[in-house]
Amino acid sequence: MTELFKLDGLVRAVVLHRPSKVSKTPYVADIHLVDENGNFQKNDDGENIIYQAHCPSLGCCGLCVVGSNVYVCPVEEKQKKNGEPLKNKKVCQFIVYLSLFEEKEKGHKEIIGIHPKLAERIVECCLQQDILTNFSAIQYRREVTLEDSNSRFDFAGTTCNRNPFVLEVKNVPLADYADCGSKERKKMDFSKSEYGEKISYFPDGYRKKKNDVVSPRALKHIQELKKIGNTTFYEPYMCYVIQRTDSNCFQTSVMDPIYKEAVKDAVENGEVEIIVVSVKWTDDGRCLFHRDDYIVNL
Repeated sequence: MTELFKLDGLVRAVVLHRPSKVSKTPYVADIHLVDENGNFQKNDDGENIIYQAHCPSLGCCGLCVVGSNVYVCPVEEKQKKNGEPLKNKKVCQFIVYLSLFEEKEKGHKEIIGIHPKLAERIVECCLQQDILTNFSAIQYRREVTLEDSNSRFDFAGTTCNRNPFVLEVKNVPLADYADCGSKERKKMDFSKSEYGEKISYFPDGYRKKKNDVVSPRALKHIQELKKIGNTTFYEPYMCYVIQRTDSNCFQTSVMDPIYKEAVKDAVENGEVEIIVVSVKWTDDGRCLFHRDDYIVNL
């Protein structure tokens, strides 16, 4: 597998509290650092040291909750112009990037990228290394707002065919043997299912009401891409980044029929193209290109 990049300073940790006892926001957790032997880091008095870590999303559907084994990187301290450190330090000393998922019934472990910004970095590295099968860019810009558009997109530039393009990236950390609600899933028997036969799906998350859109922002992006495909010379792309290797297909989730229908309509009408990329994470922080030939079920 081709290495895309490596996370520097990556260490193992366990989520102790979320929200943190120090900061009540759900985006901050208390963590214990864990050494290679599985022991918590201790202070001189033999007590477990508690740190604060920024978490990327609201629990990430069980991948970053109390008791989760995660991988974190230290927060870089910003310096003043004169080189002196800032007096007011940030609450968080670490950022959670990866989660260790264990499927004990089948004896498998999987390191999953859960921080959304990792997906953007993955796509940029793929563009730089020209590694994607059906997409190649000769130049691009980051964080671009097109004229007459109400959204900012992750990438815009020119393809190898000299066509202007715009590309939005979505992180896909979740996969299971069935795309359904947790209550339905508990009634199903997956004992005969192969480990690599899971379905990667997007979106999923917390909703106030059952029929609410999971991610209004994601829905807005597909609607904006569809509009761009109809009214401009830009070629619009939606790229879903699967940060795990235990699935063999991708689909827009049945749990959000509004988003699912919006994507299906845009693709079937030739207004938006879909790219699906997956990577493999190692415990020393290396991100490896896995594949981009997924079956896509809209």
